[in-house]
Amino acid sequence: MKFETIIDLERCKECGLCTSVCPKKIIAFSEAINSSGYHPVKITEQDQCIGCAFCVAMCPDVAIEIKGAVNVE
Repeated sequence: MKFETIIDLERCKECGLCTSVCPKKIIAFSEAINSSGYHPVKITEQDQCIGCAFCVAMCPDVAIEIKGAVNVE
């Protein structure tokens, strides 16, 4: 299955909780800076996401959403 991870870059406060719980280690801080001065996270290898939603559960700012199986055709 393929999943789509959506990150609200403006809500992310660079806490790193999501990076610590991702079993695939595909979440990293981006070099971009949001309007609050934080480096939001990014997904480095979207095709490796298993949809576990640990990142969603850990995010205190509700900045991450995972959409179910994405049509890859």
